[in-house]
Amino acid sequence: MRAEQTLRFLPLSDGKQPLFMWVVIPFFKLFRDPLVAGRMVSVLSGLGTMVGISLLSYLLFKNKKVSLLAAFFYVISPFTFFFDRLSLADSMLSMFGIWTFIFSYLAIRYKRWDLAMLSGFTLGGAWLTKSPALFFALMIPSLWLFVNWDKTLKKNFFIFIKILALWLVTVFIGYGFYNILRLGPNFHLIASRNMDYVYPLNHFLVSFFDPLKTFLLASARWIVAMGPWPLLIAAILGFIFNYKKHKKAVLVLLVWFLAPVLIQSEFAKTFTARYIFFSIPYLIILSSSVVAAKFNKWGNVAICGLLSVFVIVSGIFNYYLLTDPAKAKLPRSERSGYLEEWTAGHGIRETANFLIEEQAAHPEEKIVIGTEGYFGTLPDGLQIYLNRYPEITAIGVGLTFDTVPPPLIDAKAFGDRTYLLVNASRFSGNAAYLGLMKVKEFPKALKPNGTHDSLLLFEVTNEALKNKVNLGKP
Repeated sequence: MRAEQTLRFLPLSDGKQPLFMWVVIPFFKLFRDPLVAGRMVSVLSGLGTMVGISLLSYLLFKNKKVSLLAAFFYVISPFTFFFDRLSLADSMLSMFGIWTFIFSYLAIRYKRWDLAMLSGFTLGGAWLTKSPALFFALMIPSLWLFVNWDKTLKKNFFIFIKILALWLVTVFIGYGFYNILRLGPNFHLIASRNMDYVYPLNHFLVSFFDPLKTFLLASARWIVAMGPWPLLIAAILGFIFNYKKHKKAVLVLLVWFLAPVLIQSEFAKTFTARYIFFSIPYLIILSSSVVAAKFNKWGNVAICGLLSVFVIVSGIFNYYLLTDPAKAKLPRSERSGYLEEWTAGHGIRETANFLIEEQAAHPEEKIVIGTEGYFGTLPDGLQIYLNRYPEITAIGVGLTFDTVPPPLIDAKAFGDRTYLLVNASRFSGNAAYLGLMKVKEFPKALKPNGTHDSLLLFEVTNEALKNKVNLGKP
């Protein structure tokens, strides 16, 4: 995408919006490691979200303590600390969401068209990032609670027309941004790909509690584990004790946090913690609002104790995320996907470095490495490290292996130095018998049953050319 203009809309081929990739491209010029480049975009998006949370907290509660505490909560919460360090579009979606809220709130409060336009720009950015931006467009009318309505019906009618027009301007501009994607040849795949992840609208009539109940419980577990739990308690207390003085603020924050979680829990076919990540900022603001409530002496002591527990639990969690992620108390689904299974990227960068060193040591030879899979973690996760090295070719050659794939046999017969990179769980052959020599092994985190998967790097030897099984002979 960086080198070839015709690939600017390549993410559309998988039904994904491309803005995150577009923003990453300039960072490839700043950082040699493509993973660092992608993660820097997420980190900067997290910074934008933090600033937005601080500003929005002050706008809603007019309290500097709430504003500073909200920013602090966002920085140290393991939920945000974990996902804002990954190269995920969800961080950018969250940032655009909080700023869409801010500009929409100001536009409605002051009846200004320029602020409605700015809200449209941020909504458009969200729509160019991920499809859940639709939630932001639909939740903006909840901000009408902040309108200072008049006592006369006639004036209220004109006020309503004005704020409706402001909302329509925001949505029109945002949707206009989204329609830029029609310039790509695969725009239609966004809608079809979305249907791979969500049930049709009539699903709630057929099976209302499935998967609603399961996914709501999962969401609660994720927040309790990674919020961590004091954040949820503080949010509940903040809502209860601020309801009288800041009723509109806490109700709207509750809607922006809870509505996407409820709707996704009802209609999503698959559900992971990052799907609710863009809702977390509003939970954090609710949590920080607890310091705006009035308590007696012992109530203040209890709140200080709760916040101290939050800091301690978060600090321990984040320490392990930085030093040894396998020891962090990640929820089962997140630990499995990011640390234990084939989706974990352990060993990919190390494999790339090994191949680069081998190519430098033997510049006269070409290197061919076959990997499991055809796109995604492998081989794409390896190719991003090797695109500067034309003498090294990485290709996907299958999903499961009990023999050496024919493309690797052909490459070896042609005289290329040839390797196979595969997860142990996908390899069922006898390596020595097939003519494979194990070069490196990269263990993944332990599973609950005490076993672990590993990423295996094999070199295809000349013995593989003599093996009848590899050649497809009886």
